[in-house]
This record gives sequence, C-alpha cells and structure tokens, in this order.
Amino acid sequence: PKTDIVFLKVHKSASSTVMNILFRFGETHNLTFAFPLGGGNQLFYPQPFSARFVRGFSPRSPRRFNILCHHMRFLQPEVQKVVSSSAFYFSILRNPVQLMESSFVYYKGASAFSRARSLEEFLRQPQRYYNPTRGDSHYARNLMTFDFGFNHNGEASAKRVQLMLKAIEASFDLLLISEYFDESMVLLKEVLCWDLDSVVSFPLNTRDSSTKSPLPDRVVEKIKSWNRLDWEIYTHFNRTFWERVERDVGRERMRRQVTALRERRAQLARTCLQGTGSVAPKDIKDSSLRPLQHGYAKILGYNLKQGLDKETERMCRRLVTPELQYSSVLYKRQFPQQTTPQPP
Repeated sequence: PKTDIVFLKVHKSASSTVMNILFRFGETHNLTFAFPLGGGNQLFYPQPFSARFVRGFSPRSPRRFNILCHHMRFLQPEVQKVVSSSAFYFSILRNPVQLMESSFVYYKGASAFSRARSLEEFLRQPQRYYNPTRGDSHYARNLMTFDFGFNHNGEASAKRVQLMLKAIEASFDLLLISEYFDESMVLLKEVLCWDLDSVVSFPLNTRDSSTKSPLPDRVVEKIKSWNRLDWEIYTHFNRTFWERVERDVGRERMRRQVTALRERRAQLARTCLQGTGSVAPKDIKDSSLRPLQHGYAKILGYNLKQGLDKETERMCRRLVTPELQYSSVLYKRQFPQQTTPQPP
C-alpha cells in the first residue's frame, strides 16, 4: 500500500469525506500528517502553500511527512519540501454548476455573495457584486482553478486553458470526480493498493436538502460561462477519469467493486448508525460528532448506536467524526503535551 500521499482538498467537492478516509488510514498505519502550525484545518489558506506553514518543518533539517491533506492553495515546489519525492498526488473535482450553487449557500458571507438575494440575481449582473481584488473573491468564481494555484480571474483563452491542464497533469497522479464518488474510491483503492475497508465511508459535511433547489437551464449556462476555467478543468478530467477506469480497472470489474463498496457501506450503516443515516444538526445527540455549521447551509451528521462493544464503537466513531474534531484528535496524538507554536 502507498503511504506517502498529497491530497489537494478542493472546496465543496466531497473532500471532507475523502479526508476522513485519509485520517483513518493514517491513524491505522501510524503515519505522520503535515498539520498546520497551531492545529486547525487550513494551511493558511487562501495564501499559496508554504512549507513553513507546517508544524515540525524546519529548512535546516527538512522533515518528511506521510500525508498532506489539509486545505491549502497548491504550490508544488513548497509541497515537495514536506513530502517524499515518491509521494502520490491526487485531488477530487466537482461539476462547477453544483459547486457554485453549494458555494453560494455555504459562503453567503463572502463579499461577492452577501448582497445578492439569490444566485440567479448574482449571475444576472455579477460585476455589480463581484470585485476581483477582494481577498475572498475566489469563493465566487473559478474556485477549483484558485485551489490548484492558478489565477481565477484569468482569461479562458485556448492557450491558457491548455497550459493549465498540462500543469495539473504534470503535478497530479490522479483526478477523481465527486459525481462518481464510489467509482472514484474504487479507482483510488486500486491505484494505491489499499483494501476495500480503507475507502469505505459515510458522506460527511453534506447539507440538508431543504436549502437545495434545481437550477433553470439559463442559470446553468450562466454558471458555466462565469466559471469557464473551472468548467474546462472539470470536463477535461471527467473524460480522463473514465479513460483511467478503462485502463486500470475495466468497466465490468468496476461495476462489481462499486457494488461491493455499497454493500459494505450499508452493512456498516446497519452496525453503526441509529436510524437510516444522517440527521439534522439539532438531532445529533453527541456534541463531539456535530459538524461545523457555516453560512446558510445545514450540515448533517450522525448518531451512533448505543451499546456497541468497545472495538466496534471505535471503528464506527472514526467513520462519523467530523473533519475538525478528527484533525484535532490526530494533532494531539502527533504532538502530545507540547506547547503550540505560533503561526509565522
């Protein structure tokens, strides 16, 4: 199994669920994480990543970490200072239409969104609300492009798009697609030589459907146009994803593996969870399992069954622990009883 991993956690793309998978794998195999100085879940995002943001890094005696997965704006020369040269780089993408709809709800406090009453209103006259010089403008336009380290306000010329896609392909070993999450996890498992239980998961950081509504076609087209760079990234890597499936797994084997993954998830849900699945934040009984609530979104969570034996309870708890709480537990384990250094 590969144990040196860089995961670019692209916002609002099922990346919290992937992070839980990496946390569990790292904890099980006693691996080290490149944690942000002072803990937390962001490597000083939205600044471009720097090795000095990582707790335990020193230019004089560079230390290599097994897993780098916290939120960052990608900058490979700096990333290479904290992971092994053989590290496996991957990320997960989401259709920019759904990504923007989700961002509008989740980042409603961002300068570009705060005054617009609806996403449709924002898209009718984006320049009325959007100021490219604001430090949080990336939440409202080409968010994936920004996370990959490129200029999210750049023009979408054919030449520029090609250079951007080539740069991503040169840096990353695998790009997954959140709309095909189960297929993505099977492909990841195959490429990393992991077992099925390592990639099984429950969806985390998902929002209640009460704030979701279908988008009219005219709005969909406006989102694609407004997020043209993101759209180019998504359509290109959606295509190469299926080429990779054909090459590394095959369609028939993929179908069988996806079925096995879903059956295992359902089995774990029956073992671990009260009820049939996720619940509203107000209904989560254990406050340590309550995810961070953000913007206008209602972020769902889980209740564990009572009376589980110790080993089963531990396994189940790992599956449903939200990102911030799990990160904090692993941080304390990696740096026990040490004073927390201040960020640069």
